[in-house]
Amino acid sequence: MVSYKLPPKMAEMARRFEAEGGVPVRPRLASTVVLLREPFEAYLIRRVATMAFAASMYAFPGGGVDPRDAAVVPGWAGPSPEDWAARLKLDESVARSVVCAAVREVFEESGVLLAGADADTVVGDVSGPDWEQARRALIARELGFAEFLSRNGLVLRSDLLAPWSRWVTPEFEPRRFDTYFFLALLPKGQVTRDVGGEADDHVWCAPGEAADGRYTMLPPTSHTLLELAEAGGIEAALAAAPERDPSDAIRPGA
Repeated sequence: MVSYKLPPKMAEMARRFEAEGGVPVRPRLASTVVLLREPFEAYLIRRVATMAFAASMYAFPGGGVDPRDAAVVPGWAGPSPEDWAARLKLDESVARSVVCAAVREVFEESGVLLAGADADTVVGDVSGPDWEQARRALIARELGFAEFLSRNGLVLRSDLLAPWSRWVTPEFEPRRFDTYFFLALLPKGQVTRDVGGEADDHVWCAPGEAADGRYTMLPPTSHTLLELAEAGGIEAALAAAPERDPSDAIRPGA
């Protein structure tokens, strides 16, 4: 297990929680995708002020695993769910759901789709009205992600994801997540767009600039940006990803 220091205000909340004998809630499994593009920029969205978790904070697109992410097997390309299970040190069905959630969430929250007709292709522009209607249906849970892919003759491109890290929300938080972070390149021909909903702002920014305090964000986001800045570039970051252990949970320490 890796630990990190909480900011002073959050550290005080943690001490108070422990002193009062607080009982932590069980963290929900989640996935987050760090979209990258040249010249070495990362994509951030600002969560709306009404959100129950991380309100008004800048974060990467992502969210909780949907039960259907585990129950239904979508068309698949790239490393198999069995391979992902070994990489993430999870049961196969859970690993599949984490990867599926990553691809689904980044489409829902940024309009970017990591899928293609086969293992060698990626869809182009997905900003048209039909795609937008499907994206909204996914958010409303009126359409399952596997069904969405099948309808459009697509397979999930799991090889476009590079596992990076795993963060667990501090115990004092009323909403907690066990989140797997992935890197992904913005596919050629696709654009991020303001899709509204849970976000009221979005920005592309160099990792070093994004982590310098100009944007309000939680430790997992700022720490990840600093790691990327230290890597120095997209190719270097992607080359470093296989050497990391994305199963080793990062938790707040003393």
